[in-house]
Amino acid sequence: MAPDCRSFQLISGDGVLNMEGLENFSRTTNLSPRGVSYAVVAIMGPQSGGKSTLLNKLFRTDFRMMDADDGRTQTTRGIWIAKAIGIEPFTIAIDVEGSDSGERGQDGATFEKQSALFAFAIADTVIINMWCHDIGREHAASRPLLKTVFEAMARSFRSSKTSLLFVLRDQTRVKELIAMPSGPTTPPLANGHAPNTPLELLQRLLRQDIEKIWAAIAAADAHKRTHLEEFFNVEITALPSYEFEEKKFTEQVARLRQRFFLSTSPGGLAGDRKDDELASGLPLRAQQIWKTIKKNKDLDLPPPQVLVATFRCEQIAKEKLSRLKLDETWLAMGEALKSGPVSEFGEKLSCILENYLCQYDKEAINYEESIRNENRRKLEAKALKVVRPAYAAMLQHLRSIALKSLQTTVRKASGDGFEAAVDSCCQSIMRDFERGCQAAAIRQVNDWVYLEVNVRESLRRDIETLKSDKKAEYEELIKAQKIKKHVSEGSGILVGVGVATSLVAIGCDQVTAAEVGLAASTSTKRLINEYI
Repeated sequence: MAPDCRSFQLISGDGVLNMEGLENFSRTTNLSPRGVSYAVVAIMGPQSGGKSTLLNKLFRTDFRMMDADDGRTQTTRGIWIAKAIGIEPFTIAIDVEGSDSGERGQDGATFEKQSALFAFAIADTVIINMWCHDIGREHAASRPLLKTVFEAMARSFRSSKTSLLFVLRDQTRVKELIAMPSGPTTPPLANGHAPNTPLELLQRLLRQDIEKIWAAIAAADAHKRTHLEEFFNVEITALPSYEFEEKKFTEQVARLRQRFFLSTSPGGLAGDRKDDELASGLPLRAQQIWKTIKKNKDLDLPPPQVLVATFRCEQIAKEKLSRLKLDETWLAMGEALKSGPVSEFGEKLSCILENYLCQYDKEAINYEESIRNENRRKLEAKALKVVRPAYAAMLQHLRSIALKSLQTTVRKASGDGFEAAVDSCCQSIMRDFERGCQAAAIRQVNDWVYLEVNVRESLRRDIETLKSDKKAEYEELIKAQKIKKHVSEGSGILVGVGVATSLVAIGCDQVTAAEVGLAASTSTKRLINEYI
């Protein structure tokens, strides 16, 4: 047998899941590329009931089988897994440790329930292997385990059905009965053949038992109008004795094997499953299911598709967020923002975010919609939290540019048109700021308006303060200029009059005195204007 087809222990007898082995199985058997084209079949039933033998005959696997010469002791411990040979779609066979084990005794009840729940949660089809003569019995017919599984599956409200295939072993045991010595306990022979219960009657009796178990589950009140068929597809078949009728057994097993071909197609054993899980997610799905079963003391198991969808969508979202944080374009933008604004900031950042959100959508497309969408919202929120400081920094750069532009304008403004020039500049600056904010906007954001509003209001206050200060300075300047003018005019007149009067007093003619006085007045005003 090829190495990739050999069975291995998935869960140890102590309840430890072999994740490394399962991932290696997925890799070596080329399971992951199968998408949703695969099926999982598990078998459960009492110990030493021939479960491993049946799986090996059905799927050509190599599970260890009991050797009757060594005694009827425990052969399979824990849960084992193997790839079915020669069956399409890709089929995984799971061999579950037998129930009612003498080796485990009373302490084995918990593991029995856990392994049964795992089988039902992970498998599309569960084979219940039991002896014909155990119909109607309690433990031998796996009634406690079925009750536990029915309770858990009913609480999970899963949308996909699990197929229950009951295989009744040793329906006829001709050679064994003929070889038995006659006595009061020997069943009577009819026409040389051992009497056997018709399959139709066995099926009816077993279905009655199953319906009774369903009717008695703990959540019966919540499901009193719910039929078993809404959760499970039930089929019942029988096989002759492998030990005494091997040829007939082999022929009937070969016919049963055909039921597993195209099992996921409509009408197949797994044809009713609705929430297909990708084959690549099987290792994670198995890990999460077993982890949940181990943690929940009451074994209240959520639907497996919910477990896997939640885990995988969270994992995909986490991976995309990590990639965003290390994105080269994003890191370059962050570095550039330290020294100034980034051109086309909003468009560039929107494209980066959209890229990782689209990657998430593509990888999570096959998982349950509500879980997929919820994790997308979380991813988007976390991604926006990462880029929010950069957006805030960009707005501050726009604010700084606006203030510098205003400062330049007011320095150049003068004369009677000062106030009009400043007001016009403020309006132009605010328009430029608004355009800058629009260019910096991120498409994925609709609740960051407050950031823009806060920066805008801060800019308005800064502009008003700057306008007020500059107007006050301008008014002081005008006032000083007027005072200077009055001083120079008055001083010039006084000096001119004084000079002219003095010249007249010493005998200078009035015309000459007036001219000299005027010149003195002009010189005085010029000196005052230059030095005051």
